[in-house]
Amino acid sequence: MTLTIENILLIGSLLLFISILAGKTSYRFGVPTLVLFLLVGMLAGSEGLGGINFNDFKIAQFIGIVSLNFILFSGGLDTTWGAIKPVLWQGIMLSTVGVLLTAVALGTFVWYITDFTIYEGLLLGAIVSSTDAAAVFSILRSKSLALRKNIRPTLELESGSNDPMAYILTIAFLGLVINQELSVVSIIPLFFQQMIVGGILGLGFGKISQLVINKIKLDFEGLYPVLVIALMFITFSATDFFGGNGFLAVYLCAVYLGNQNLIHKKTILKMFDGLAWLMQIVLFLTLGLLVYPSKVIDVIGIGLIISLFLIFVARPLSVMISLLPFRMKMRRRFYISWVGLRGAVPIVFATYPLIAGIDKAEMIFNIVFFISLTSVLIQGTTLTVIAKLLHVALPEKVKQKAPIDIFLSEHAKTAMREIEIPADNYIVGKKIVQLEFPKMAIIAMIKRGEKFLTPNGSTEIEPNDILIVLSDSQSGMDQVYECLKIEPTEVMD
Repeated sequence: MTLTIENILLIGSLLLFISILAGKTSYRFGVPTLVLFLLVGMLAGSEGLGGINFNDFKIAQFIGIVSLNFILFSGGLDTTWGAIKPVLWQGIMLSTVGVLLTAVALGTFVWYITDFTIYEGLLLGAIVSSTDAAAVFSILRSKSLALRKNIRPTLELESGSNDPMAYILTIAFLGLVINQELSVVSIIPLFFQQMIVGGILGLGFGKISQLVINKIKLDFEGLYPVLVIALMFITFSATDFFGGNGFLAVYLCAVYLGNQNLIHKKTILKMFDGLAWLMQIVLFLTLGLLVYPSKVIDVIGIGLIISLFLIFVARPLSVMISLLPFRMKMRRRFYISWVGLRGAVPIVFATYPLIAGIDKAEMIFNIVFFISLTSVLIQGTTLTVIAKLLHVALPEKVKQKAPIDIFLSEHAKTAMREIEIPADNYIVGKKIVQLEFPKMAIIAMIKRGEKFLTPNGSTEIEPNDILIVLSDSQSGMDQVYECLKIEPTEVMD
């Protein structure tokens, strides 16, 4: 087939369509969509039925970096501060100390059982040291698995925030492999620079992004997600330019924005949720095309030994040590260690040694691919079984299965008031997003003259507007009055 623009679009759209259909089976059989997307890519690759010859690691790495930006940003937007606050330090320990211990333990083991140098072993350990949130939660959702208090937020926070640490370790150990005269001590300044600069700029760009989104006036609602995409890539690239960790900055920026009032926030969230899925499919397809199955078969023996050590020794050891300072039942620690799925991120990081051209780069890539595949197949398909064995799954009778029940439990309001805004009130001329409205209350409607308006974040308050306000309690309504600086006597019943 002659490769024309039309043919490339045809092949790409067909692969995307097949991947989406294949992904539906994951909810029936409990197989993560990651595996299915990879298999579709492998079947379409040079050694598969499609015969597509793709071996450009630089393009694959570029696609990986772009995709990870969208996946991390979408995950950050969906992260609720109230949910992760109780487990903040557990998550931080797992995503930093836990990742480091996993990399060191596995790297030392690889050095001991193979002809890898210690730095090459540590490089392999660093590449597979982070967990994959997409694989974890696709299975949890497919089985409607509800976990006991704080386990899910801990897993969510760890999975969303441990990629930056794995990236830093990968770059650092790759540098040690290339420059053998350097010592491990030399990577310490790099670590602190990446984390500190990335953290500061991530939160800084989050605040700047909030101001830009809420202050700028765009003519079309559909332009706001495009604006956020631009701000996301600015955050990543600017942080990287100044020597910080771009992935950490993007995640923190998104977490900050996700917990703030934004204009057209629902539109932005829905758009990024769809884009994150698209990027996952594109990423997994690309990595599947990149792999030569025959070469992966050659490393099955050593790959299986390393994978089993990671699952049953390195990961549990790192989790137990990381969570020592915290009070947590042992069975919950064991379950957190079991939910250590490796996914697309390690495969993306495995392209760095290939591009650098080190001696064992191809072997490292194939081993990493095999580890990711076996981790998802072994751990991913048993999450429900292990949760029940360890008694960390909620009983069936306490699960909220119906979407309407979940909606009512989260959004039901018990108090309603109509509040008229005087012409001299300070909020006149301000947008709703600028009001710092109490989170337990909403402006359901605005009566303006003879018209009723459905407001959004960009709606400006005009003199004599009547706000129809709903709150989940009377105390919440009292906070509304305080926010508006209006006495309750001005309420119109």
